[in-house]
Amino acid sequence: MKIWSRGIRLPLAALSGLLAGFAALAVAELVSAVVRPEAGPVVAVGGAAIDRTPPAVKDWAIRHFGTNDKLVLQLGIVAVLGLLALALGVLALRHRRIGAAGVLLFGVVGALAATSRPDSDSSADALPSVAGALVGAVLLYWLIGRLTLPPRGARDPADTPGEQGWDRRGFVIAATAAAAASAGAGLVGRSLNSSRGAGAVASRGKVVLPAPASAAQPVPAGAALHVPGISPFITPNGDFYRVDTALVVPKVDAMDWKLTIHGKGVGRPVTVTFQDLLNRRLIERDITLTCVSNEVGGPYVGNARWIGVRLADLLKEAGVKPPSRGGPADQLVARSVDGMTIGSPVEDVMDGRDAMLAIGMNGEPLPFAHGFPVRMLVPGLYGYVSACKWIKDLELTTFDSYDPYWVKRTWARKAPIKTESRIDTPKPFARPKAGTVMIAGVAWAQHRGIDKVEIQVDDGPWMPADLAAEDTSDTWRQWSRPWNATSGGHTLTVRATDRTGQVQTEERTDTIPDGASGRHSVVITVD
Repeated sequence: MKIWSRGIRLPLAALSGLLAGFAALAVAELVSAVVRPEAGPVVAVGGAAIDRTPPAVKDWAIRHFGTNDKLVLQLGIVAVLGLLALALGVLALRHRRIGAAGVLLFGVVGALAATSRPDSDSSADALPSVAGALVGAVLLYWLIGRLTLPPRGARDPADTPGEQGWDRRGFVIAATAAAAASAGAGLVGRSLNSSRGAGAVASRGKVVLPAPASAAQPVPAGAALHVPGISPFITPNGDFYRVDTALVVPKVDAMDWKLTIHGKGVGRPVTVTFQDLLNRRLIERDITLTCVSNEVGGPYVGNARWIGVRLADLLKEAGVKPPSRGGPADQLVARSVDGMTIGSPVEDVMDGRDAMLAIGMNGEPLPFAHGFPVRMLVPGLYGYVSACKWIKDLELTTFDSYDPYWVKRTWARKAPIKTESRIDTPKPFARPKAGTVMIAGVAWAQHRGIDKVEIQVDDGPWMPADLAAEDTSDTWRQWSRPWNATSGGHTLTVRATDRTGQVQTEERTDTIPDGASGRHSVVITVD
């Protein structure tokens, strides 16, 4: 037993707070394996933060962090919790009970976040945060007890902040044991959470996509240009953009999946299983998807070959009619297993375009990150009003009576994709040699098609680009133009014209509320 100065005990108290926070998260991870991974405090608080973040901030995060935005958010939450844990440890050195109560308070916050999430349907979601907080609070109280010994006659060291002794050996043993136990609990919890998706992984591995009754036409030979630096005509699954709010990618067992169509104007509610979809008439189509968060010249657009069931056929089986034919519902609300709601115009879904419940992507079952086992997509509409992943429910309603997730957050109710184009090569700030330089890229106006692409060098005249062969009006179109580059700095600008005659506007707008507009430019220096 030795008496050390307060200056030595202070960092050890902070360490105690950090160990208590670590233990709380580890135990919460372990308990979430019993409840469900999405109920863990970091995921729950992160999801709640996403739900309450202004759209402009979300857009900023997507622009700067891309598909790593969720990882950055989770790391940020852990960092903040770590700082708060350090502060609670220091506070507990003088006010032991208050410090422990602070840990309990964060458990309450995590529990409220978990039970308030759109995908939460049970009070059990509060258990991981509550259990973790209880363990963390007890551990902090215990560790601080090893740092403080009450003067003779005092009942509680928390009420005697004067000079005290501390049990050095007891603290080291307690801290080491706590760290080891917490690490073990965390590893077991992480392992159990990973194994929870084993059934879903196995079910995906067993899926054999049937030959479609209506196959996609072969991609025309001239649709894919062989220009170095241009985006491939078909985007590989591993490179396809992912923008959603799920901090944990849902893993749904295809054999347990089902979807119900119900609501206004539904004469015969329809429920289908995954096997039902496999047994139905399947269509295969090349369709380009675009995220509404894609800035001018941005990366959140991709083209894939999808296979699925025509959505209009399912709606007709349920007795649904579009508004143009007297149907009472003008909005189709899709619900995901993660609580996301997405609203699509019924008229667009049933107007003859290839809207579908997709089960395959580029010749394989949907990847989990892109919606396995089933997702929805509607050509010509931005993803936030059409492309529900991990779909589980379809409700017919009206735009006046219900606002889906993103509409509640100031985005537009209806969002047809705007006519856009992008320069893929040369890249911004490239330094090509003087002489012939190939300018190339992609243009898209899904469900309308691209009729013309033009290039402007500096303030010169608009020059027509050579268009690659068109696959369908629902896919992007590659283009190129050789340019006799001269030395010096130059600005290259592109614009597209769709098949309706609409020229891509030069007016720059933000992504909010219905997608960005403007013309993509790159600045280069020719040596």
